[in-house]
Order: sequence, then C-alpha cells, then structure tokens
Amino acid sequence: MNIFNIFIHDPLYNILVFLYNTVAFHDFGLAIIFTTILLKLFLIPFSKHQIESQKKIQELQPKIKELQQKYKDDKERQAKELMALYKENKVNPLGGCLPLIIQVAFFIALWNSLSTIFGNDFSVSKDILYSFVVDPGKISQTFLGFLDLKASNIYLAVITAFAQYWQMKMMMQEQPKQKKETGDVPDMLQSMNTQMVYIFPALTLFVGATFSSGLVLYWLVSTIFMIAQQHALFFKKKV
Repeated sequence: MNIFNIFIHDPLYNILVFLYNTVAFHDFGLAIIFTTILLKLFLIPFSKHQIESQKKIQELQPKIKELQQKYKDDKERQAKELMALYKENKVNPLGGCLPLIIQVAFFIALWNSLSTIFGNDFSVSKDILYSFVVDPGKISQTFLGFLDLKASNIYLAVITAFAQYWQMKMMMQEQPKQKKETGDVPDMLQSMNTQMVYIFPALTLFVGATFSSGLVLYWLVSTIFMIAQQHALFFKKKV
C-alpha cells in the first residue's frame, strides 16, 4: 500500500491540488478535468495497447469461431490450433490485461484523491502535500459557479452514461460482421460484447446518480478522452 501511495496516489493528489492553485483558477471542477486529461495522456501507451489488442482479437473472431467448431470434439487440438493462430497473427489473448491493470491502479488513485478531499469537507490533507505545493485552504465546492461537486446530479450521470454507451458502441461497430449460418452456434464473445454495450451504460447511470458530481465529472472526461482516442486509432487504420 505504501508503494501505491508513494508512486501513484500521492503524486496525483499533489497534481490535483497544484492545478487547482494555478491553471484551474481555483475552480476544483476545472482541476479535476485538467488532472484527468494529464492522466489519460500519460496512460496513452497503455490504453492504446489495450485497444489494439482488443481489436485484433475481434478481427480474428471469424477464424477463432471456425477453429472452435472444427475441433469442438477435441479440446486439446482446439487449444493448439488457437495458440498457433494467435502466434501467426502476433496476438496475445492476455495482452490487454496488464495495460488494463495499470489504468485501473491510476483510476483508483485519482478516485481516492477526490474522495479524500470530499470527505475532508473540501480541505486538503497537509501531510500528503509536497513542500512545493501550496495548501489552498478551503477548496471551492462548485464547478463553474453552479455545479455542486459534492452532491449527486442526475443530468451529469445521464450524460456520462450516454458517453459510455457511445464508447462501447464505437468499439462494437469496428468489429467485423459475421454471417450467421443455419444451425450455427451463437458466438459467446460477440453476444457478451453486445450485452456490455447496454450493461455498462446502465451501470454508469445507476452508480453515477448516487455518486458525487466531482467523481462523475472525472468519469465523464475520462470516457470522452477514450472516445477520442478510439476514433483516432480507428481512423488512422482506415486511412
């Protein structure tokens, strides 16, 4: 836990307070947005690897499904053929796990930083601040002078849920279409991905409606950034 605090949580906490003191004009909502953008820029190599790995797996789904059906009675041969397919196409089926774990670690760190400040009634913990980061005292509780960052906001939750749906839908649209044949066994992965397009946004709406607006604002900015990154990656591949 100390390693997590020293290398991830405390630096993010100080960046958040530093930005609040400087470029955010003492608007904590802007500080959250700027910190989120900086964090997502830092994590681009990891998120890019995750997106590309996920997309490669999706592109191979027709061949994967073909091998699964061809060797459905010989699981050992099926596993060997699948590994050969992954190796031939330079795909690691677990390649997106490590980048995802790294992103989740930073997600938790920033989430905890915001929760700590909200829990301290919008006051910073001086023992966490670096010597060069000034204690701002009482932090402003509103974003742009009207949004209470500590209270929940259903409108912000709805917007965030829609952004989540857009992101998931974009990923699904890039998945190659597969022709269904008579008596064909449903593709479990494709079916699960289709369900996630609706489950994740619904979960976002449910959770976002109960969380503080400051936390949901971070969630929204992070999702919008991911949409932009996915668009850039997919557009680049098409050109």
